[in-house]
Order: sequence, then structure tokens, then C-alpha cells
Amino acid sequence: MKKQVLIGCVWMISAGFGYAQKGAAKVSQQVMQHIFEEVKTPYKYGVVIPQPDSGRMVDSPTVFRKNGAWYMTYIIFDGKGYETWLAKSDNLLQWKHLGKIMSFTENTWDATQKAGYVALVDTEWGGSYEAEKFENKYWLSYLGGSESGYEAGRLGIGIATSADLAQPDEVTRIPQPVLSAVDQDARWYDDKTIYKSLVIRDKARKTGHPFVMYYNAKGEKGDDKGQGFESIAMAVSDDMMHWNRAADKPLITRNTGICGDAQIAKIGGVYVMFYFGAFWKPGAFERFACSYDLQNWTDWTGPDLIAPGEAYDKTYAHKPWVIKWNGVVYHFYNAVGENGRVIALATSKDLKSKNIP
Repeated sequence: MKKQVLIGCVWMISAGFGYAQKGAAKVSQQVMQHIFEEVKTPYKYGVVIPQPDSGRMVDSPTVFRKNGAWYMTYIIFDGKGYETWLAKSDNLLQWKHLGKIMSFTENTWDATQKAGYVALVDTEWGGSYEAEKFENKYWLSYLGGSESGYEAGRLGIGIATSADLAQPDEVTRIPQPVLSAVDQDARWYDDKTIYKSLVIRDKARKTGHPFVMYYNAKGEKGDDKGQGFESIAMAVSDDMMHWNRAADKPLITRNTGICGDAQIAKIGGVYVMFYFGAFWKPGAFERFACSYDLQNWTDWTGPDLIAPGEAYDKTYAHKPWVIKWNGVVYHFYNAVGENGRVIALATSKDLKSKNIP
């Protein structure tokens, strides 16, 4: 009952403040605190996707639901580059590997880097978490590049489609990137390289467009020490194929280190952006920001959602995918520690002793 009251309180305060502050950028600290209480996951469950072997690293979970089952896309780096894989689960805790959906190719702009992320997943907190079809197809955005190595060379964002996201079949990629650092309209914050992306449906047309992409990117301009830094930026589209940058400055940045890998959830009247920070304080850690319009974001100034602390995430705890299901919050993240680079899980309730949540 206490949890239900809290959720209702979050919804009412979020919705109320959203109405009262229509058009305003700032989300109050009272609302921010309630969001934190709703999404926090103090119980670390452990590793759910380990490295297949010592030579291959696992990264970047995207979790969605289809036909009564859970699926996760994730990427594997094998020393050459990124490929994208698919796993399935009945309970969000135990995962079965199904196979690859994006593989290396030859003589293409994305030959050695194909890190895919399922698009148009339901953003409603506690919602269906199903991926929406557009033009009778499922969609993915992906980090692409042609040089070998860990995120090597000048990367860009590609778009792909799939007939069935529940099957480990190769997706269909459009021939060229939709966003690149060498575009004519590249901004100062993304004119060096572009990394991970997230595409959501803007049902309320807060941005004036049906599709919104959040991406992290690095510009030629460095920080105060001359080091490159990553920020989170936004692009919009009317057809999923053609994308336009939406602002002259990043949405989230510290002007040093990394702010990246956004995921969006809608809690009552508030949009919540989960993201990770790195190197503007020691390590890598999970954060969030809030917005009423998907464009102006208020950054949380309180404790990290997740920080290094266990043997398996003692180096980095970052790259979020957060959902709520049957009253439990599940926070999947990329953990780096004694087990290598893996996908781990933290929850709002202690599930370590349970086989089924």
C-alpha cells in the first residue's frame, strides 16, 4: 500500500506541476525527489549477461516485450568491432541467447561497427514495453563505422528495419548514415563523432515531430584541458529516414567527461531521461534528468542511481535501461569489473533469493 501511495503521489505531483508550469523548462526539486524515490534500485542482483569468453565484451542493453516474453538486444565487441545480438527471457532475470541480428560486412560505411538499439519502444512507466511498428516494420537505430577497434574512427548513426524483432535474423539497413559528424549542418558538439542513439515516438508532439532521437556525440572543441567530451543531443524526424538536428547546444552536458546513452520513460506528466556520466567525477555511474517537453531538461543533483561497488562493477556502472514491471523496477546496466564487460541488473526489491520476480 505504501508503494501504491508513493506512485500515486508521483503521478499527481508530476502531472500537476506539468500543468502549472506549462512551457517552463524547470522541474521542481520536489518532483525530482519523488522521481528518484520511484526509480531507485538499491538491490544489485548481479550479472545477467556474462561475456561469452574472455575475448568478447558485452555492452548496451535494450529491453522490450513481444508476445508475452522479454527480449534484449545487446552488443558484443570482439576486438574488431561491434555486432548486435538478441536474447530472450521469461522473467527478466535469466536470459537465453538467440543469435545475431547485425553482423560485420565488407566495403560498407558500417563494415566493422554495427551497434544496434531497438527504436519506438513504449516509454510509459509500467507500460507495455512493446516496440511499435511504423509502416508495418520494426525499426532500429545503430552506431556504425568502418574502422576496426573499440568505437574506432569517425562513427555515425544508421537506421535499420526488421520484420520480426523476436527472431535472430539480420535486419535490413538503409545504405547510408542518417546522422554523421561530416553533415553540412553538424554542430560544434557533434562534428567529431557520434555514438549511441535512442529513437522514441513523441505521441504528444511536444517537439512538433512524431519521432525524436537522443544521441551522444563528441565535437572538435575540447574541455578546459583540451580533452574531448561527450554530450547528449537531439534530432527529430517525420518519417524515421530523414533526421534534423533540433538545437544549437546539447541537452545534457558537463563540458567535460561523458554524458551519454539516454533512455526515456514517461512517469505521469514527467519525462525522465536515464543516462550515464563518466569522468567528470571518478568512474562511470548512472544519473537522470526530467522534462515536461522532451527538450528542456532539469538534471538531478542528488545521489547516483547506480555507482560502482561490487566486484563485477567496481570500475564502471553505466549505460542504463530501466523498466517497471509488476511493481518492481529493473535497472539493467553495463558493468565493468572482475568479470570483464558484462550486463548487470539492479532492482527496487531484493530478488536474489527468487527465481521468478
